[in-house]
Amino acid sequence: MRAKAPSIYASEAADSPIRTFSVGHHPVTAPKAAPGLHLVATPIGNLGDITLRALEILAGVDIIACEDTRITRRLTERYGISAQLTPYHEHNAASARPRLLERLAQGASIALVSDAGTPLISDPGFKLVREVCAAGHAVFVLPGPSAVLAALSVAALPTDRFFFEGFLPPKEAARRARLRELARIEATLVMFESGRRVQETLADLAQVMGDRDAAICREMTKLHEETRRAPVSQLALGAATLETRGEFVLVVGPPTGTAAMSTHQLDELLRERLAGESVKDAVAQTAGISGRPRREIYARALRLAKQRDTEGENDEG
Repeated sequence: MRAKAPSIYASEAADSPIRTFSVGHHPVTAPKAAPGLHLVATPIGNLGDITLRALEILAGVDIIACEDTRITRRLTERYGISAQLTPYHEHNAASARPRLLERLAQGASIALVSDAGTPLISDPGFKLVREVCAAGHAVFVLPGPSAVLAALSVAALPTDRFFFEGFLPPKEAARRARLRELARIEATLVMFESGRRVQETLADLAQVMGDRDAAICREMTKLHEETRRAPVSQLALGAATLETRGEFVLVVGPPTGTAAMSTHQLDELLRERLAGESVKDAVAQTAGISGRPRREIYARALRLAKQRDTEGENDEG
């Protein structure tokens, strides 16, 4: 006989306060949430995308742990929820986790939300979930909005296999090196980017993956939502006219063939690797993503390392 899954609601005690939320200005009574950690997906833009189940839990928990209390308060005020908000983000996570675990040990119910979308995607929530599980407390998940899945749905690109990269490195050299590694992955790529760097990132994408189909998804589900679809090189050419205010998800289609990295690209990648690694390590890191014979990579790495050392001696002289 299968074990019954634990309920996400707890029985109401006689002296428990009445918990409510509002939908269309109509108050709805919410049952008290069961003790444990509740992972609640919240809207990525349009506040109307919240689920009824999420509203019940947010109204029924003792505490809502959130990245930015100001952002989450807009949601709770919209739906008449009066639960206590407490910050939990990358800067205070180490000190906040023990306090949340202590409350869970006392039988509290806690909801974890991000500023937008599904918790644990590009936020420190996984460490909290890991420690909550290790302590033996219940963890419940309430699925819902996700910028990653929304962008995949609207990009008109293959969705059978995808790789979520999150945010790329902010520095140009590191970003280009990472893009060359990503280029070898035979799947659709999904990346987050900020408005202040999106034009630079598109230029780097064009250099590495210029012929691939792609989509720029901006301000998804919000008033000024915009999606541009074209080969990466065309999107980069039009970057100057791109409105950079807002949040971006970049989706790039998978490689159409298995062409090896060009000699110029190979040398550039090896130079970057050799700047901080031995010849052996640089070759090992490059072999898996270049599509070229390891013997050739080793020979070029030796040549580049010798060239670098010679140039260094000339500079000293």
